[in-house]
Amino acid sequence: MLPLMQHLNLRLPTILAPMAGGISTPELVAAVSNAGGLGSLGAAYLTPAQIREAGAAVQRLTRRPFAVNLFAPQPNVTPTASEVERAAAELAPFHASLGLHPPELTAQADPDFGLQLEAVLEVRPAVLSFTFGRLEAQHLEALKSLGILTVGTATGLEEAQQLETDGIDAIVLQGGAAGGHRGGWLEDELADTLTLTRAAAKSIRVPLIAAGGLMNAADVRAVLDAGASLAQCGTAFLRATEAGTSAPYRAALAAAKTGDTVLTRAFSGRTARGLRNAVTEGVQQPLPYPLQNALTRSMRAAGAKAGRADVLSLWAGEGVAHGRAGTAAEILESLWN
Repeated sequence: MLPLMQHLNLRLPTILAPMAGGISTPELVAAVSNAGGLGSLGAAYLTPAQIREAGAAVQRLTRRPFAVNLFAPQPNVTPTASEVERAAAELAPFHASLGLHPPELTAQADPDFGLQLEAVLEVRPAVLSFTFGRLEAQHLEALKSLGILTVGTATGLEEAQQLETDGIDAIVLQGGAAGGHRGGWLEDELADTLTLTRAAAKSIRVPLIAAGGLMNAADVRAVLDAGASLAQCGTAFLRATEAGTSAPYRAALAAAKTGDTVLTRAFSGRTARGLRNAVTEGVQQPLPYPLQNALTRSMRAAGAKAGRADVLSLWAGEGVAHGRAGTAAEILESLWN
């Protein structure tokens, strides 16, 4: 295969990290691709119909390659009644402050991965990236049959080795500084991004994409020098004009200082890095993913409408203090020139 940057016809060696939950709008995805990087649509929470709709919207805005990201299928979890009661009790004060009914775990089915993948195959993006695990051979074969590159996410060498064995086309190496959900499924090493990239480059033969704490051109060049083919950046684009970042989220990002992020399971039940706030401090017994994500959904939606950053999942990496506002094209250029 051609080198990854050449294969994807990129002008700049940068990928927009897939930020699910409305951040990676079709406008943001297309703007990054049009400017010479690879835009990524975070589609993990979208229904198949929404994936088709968002994919078509991206294709109306750009003829350039782009990626779609999904969560790998997750095992079913069944909490006990006492676990649900404890988790709900921790969230009750936040609901009360927002004028909401007490939190209740309702039966909200997660999107079916198989149906999501069918929608992706119809959209036919250049890349399907995935996090939280591995895909079955049949899924990888369906993607490859259409020429769609497959990109898995690893937080350590063992995960990277397993993904390479599966035959995927490239691997995102997620360092410990990265914002948002930790994308692995084994023990998370939380390694420094450069350290992880250098270690993987010695033993992994598929192209590597470094992610985590990359906020400027020096960061990007450093990971390329360490052996990565491309750099993936998410926090750097949170304040982009085209991003779906809410007003209170943007304000919190603009005020953030070094050291303001924390690893938390409070919002979704999976470990993620974001800005410290009342919920990250007050929730100590969350339900497993995706149940906690469902339990906090109404709180987060109401918080965004009320301008309440204290109850939002403010995902951000350790480099958040170095972020900037601007168009996606301006931010992308700042990551190279």
